[in-house]
Amino acid sequence: MKRIMVIGISPGVGKSTFARNLGKSLKIPVYHLDSLYWKPGWVETSLEEFSKAQQEIVGQALWIIEGNYNNTFHIRAEQADTLIYLELPLHVCLFRVVKRWIMNIGKTRPDMREGCKEKLDWGFIKFIYTTYYSRKKKMNERFQSFQALDSKKKIIALRSKQEIHSYLEVLKSSDLLLYEE
Repeated sequence: MKRIMVIGISPGVGKSTFARNLGKSLKIPVYHLDSLYWKPGWVETSLEEFSKAQQEIVGQALWIIEGNYNNTFHIRAEQADTLIYLELPLHVCLFRVVKRWIMNIGKTRPDMREGCKEKLDWGFIKFIYTTYYSRKKKMNERFQSFQALDSKKKIIALRSKQEIHSYLEVLKSSDLLLYEE
């Protein structure tokens, strides 16, 4: 594992936290797509600029990129050797989004670009609630397209808090250098 995509079913599933912990365990730099996409004041980056930033990262030998962003999935998928997918129940994701907002009111999270203070609105909650199940169905298509690029690409699906925790614990306690040639 040298070039790793971390994606998830929904905001609030824990992609950013997982990626940070994974990066510490593997000693691989972590990049958060939200921090590449959002400019200060929650201004969206152009698709061209967003794509270019990712292309620069995927050209590196070691990286973990966390985030979904369907419109640039192919940029990461072509270069990634591993895709880690997180899926927790909808109610957990919603709870975590609200908790994250409460814990970060007036602050910018570490996975965001400076100048993007934490916010929460009904539109975001509605987006999570109304797209959760359709995204869940589309994940198999995404896995198939990822694997079709190269049969050696690895997919790891973690579908519970226990699986996520256990996976990270195994990495921490492992003496293996997971990104050796």
